Amino acid sequence: MQEDDSDFSLFAQEVQGIKPLKKTEIYLGKKQGEIDFTERQKAALIAKVEDRNHLSKDYVERVDPNDMLEYKRPGVQDGVFKRLRQGKYGVDARLDLHRRTVDQARRDVFQFIEDCMRNDIRVGIIVHGKGDRTPDNQATIKSYINKWLRDLDDVMAFHSAQRHHGGLGAVYVLFRKSEKARLENWERHQKR
Repeated sequence: MQEDDSDFSLFAQEVQGIKPLKKTEIYLGKKQGEIDFTERQKAALIAKVEDRNHLSKDYVERVDPNDMLEYKRPGVQDGVFKRLRQGKYGVDARLDLHRRTVDQARRDVFQFIEDCMRNDIRVGIIVHGKGDRTPDNQATIKSYINKWLRDLDDVMAFHSAQRHHGGLGAVYVLFRKSEKARLENWERHQKR
């Protein structure tokens, strides 16, 4: 115990006359001129868009390059799904994901869906490629498209495209009707 007391008293003697500095400013680096915040603002806006994108980049169940993709939400009429499957609806929007990374495809798909909804587009097509020319013969983007479209509330149904639209390397997407389109449809049927 005496050793600890002697160390403390030695330290107390050494710092006896020291007075604390009075400084209100903390200096962390070289001071520069005016700071341009435009780049920070742009980055913040991009981060906000990224935050809204809930599409997952995590594990996805792989599909084969030659698998047909199909999905229909409950409530979608069989006749509507059949016409989509047969490519009988006019395609109003197109997204090509060839040579995209998963991150780029994720961002592009999310933006594409938002743009289609904002512009009252009912049917679009996403060209994802089959993935059979990749070194590992993995249909990576196709697998993610199969997952992502199921996770988006605005997607009512999707199906692999007809051969003339890209076949197994593309998918037709049926979007939810906007409130404006629903109202117009209702009014059109009331006038009969």
